[in-house]
Amino acid sequence: MQLSVIILNYNVRYFLELCVLSVQKAIQNLDAEIIVIDNNSSDDSCAMMKLLFPNIRLIENKENSGFPKGNNIAVASAKGEYICILNPDTVVAEDTFDKVLTFAKSKTDLGIVGCKLIDGAGNFLPESKRGIPTPWVAFTKIFGLYKLFPKSSLFNKYYAQHLDENQTGKVDILVGAFMLMKRELYNEMGGFDENCFMYADDIDLSYRALQKGKSNYYFHETTIIHYKGESTIRDQKYMKHFQEAMQFFYKKHFRKSIIFDRIMAIGSFVFSKIKKNQQHNSLFYPNETVIFTKELLTFLYVSTMLTYSKFDKLKINSSLNYELVFDTKSFSFQEIINFMKQTKAKNITFKMFLPESNFLIGSNNANDRGIIINLSKIE
Repeated sequence: MQLSVIILNYNVRYFLELCVLSVQKAIQNLDAEIIVIDNNSSDDSCAMMKLLFPNIRLIENKENSGFPKGNNIAVASAKGEYICILNPDTVVAEDTFDKVLTFAKSKTDLGIVGCKLIDGAGNFLPESKRGIPTPWVAFTKIFGLYKLFPKSSLFNKYYAQHLDENQTGKVDILVGAFMLMKRELYNEMGGFDENCFMYADDIDLSYRALQKGKSNYYFHETTIIHYKGESTIRDQKYMKHFQEAMQFFYKKHFRKSIIFDRIMAIGSFVFSKIKKNQQHNSLFYPNETVIFTKELLTFLYVSTMLTYSKFDKLKINSSLNYELVFDTKSFSFQEIINFMKQTKAKNITFKMFLPESNFLIGSNNANDRGIIINLSKIE
C-alpha cells in the first residue's frame, strides 16, 4: 500500500466530515487508506463516521490521550509505505497526495514533507514552513522582529522566510496539520513524543528527523485549507500551553534559560492580548451572499485574469461584505481552493455547502473559531 492518511479527531464532527470527504476524493487513484482515530469526542463524530463512512477504519479511544499518543496508536495499525498526519480541520485538493508523493519519492534524503496551507479566507499561513525555534528565533517571533526585518537572516528564521511561499525547498520545521513521511522513518524515530501533550510535538518530530540526517521540505505546488482557529483558540490558555511546549522543547534539545523563560512569559502575555483583540475585530457580517454556479465561477475566473481589480466587471461594491458559498457537489476541492487564493479580499468570506448533510462550514480568518450552520435545524 502506498499511503495511510491518519486523521486524529476531537469534537470537530462537521470539519471531520468535510476533511474525510476531501481525502476520499484525493486518494481515488492511489493504493491508500484512511484511518480516523477519535480521542473520546463528546459530540457525534463517531456516529457520523459509522453512518457516512462505514468502510473507513475508525479507532475509538476511551480517553483523550493527546495528539502524540493518538497518532502513534493509529500509525501502529497503518499499512502504507508513506503516512500523512492530517488535521481534521483541513481540506485537501484532489491533486495533493499525487503531487506530494511524487515529490517525496524523488528525494533520497527524505525526512518530512509539508505543503502550502491557507486559512478559511484564502490567506497563506506562514507556519507552513518554519525554522528551529531556538530561544533567539522564538524571541524574534514573539516580539515581531521577523516582520520588521523579513530579509535579514538574523531575524527571519521562525517562518523560514529564506523561501517564498511559492518556492519549494528545504526547511527545518513543518506543521502537524499536514506532515507526510515514510512510515519506516516515523517508526525509527519512535513517532511523536508522548511526553508532550500539544504544540511542541510537530516541532520535536521535525527536529528529530533532522538529527537523523534527513531533510525536511516545504512543497508549494499543492495547497490545502487549514481552518486553523477551529482546532486552536488563541487565548491565554493556549499561550500557557504554548509556553509549556517551548519549555519542553528547550529542556529536551537545548540548555534551559531562566532569563528566556521570563522573556517568554512577558511575550506570551502580550501575544495573547493581541490575538484576543484580533479575534474581536474579525467579526464579519455579510451584506450579500453569492451561491456559486459553474457559469458564475467561470465568469469570475475570467474577470480576475483580465482586469487589475477583482471587482471590475463583477460590479461588486468594495464597501460591502460578501459571503461566497461553494456547493461541494458542483466543484472540485481543487477548484474551490484555487479560487479562494485568487479572489481573497478583506470584504469576501468563503463557506462550503455539503448538500447531502445540509450544512454550511468555514471560517473567516486564522483567528476565527469556525462557523457551522446546520440548515436541517433551521425552520
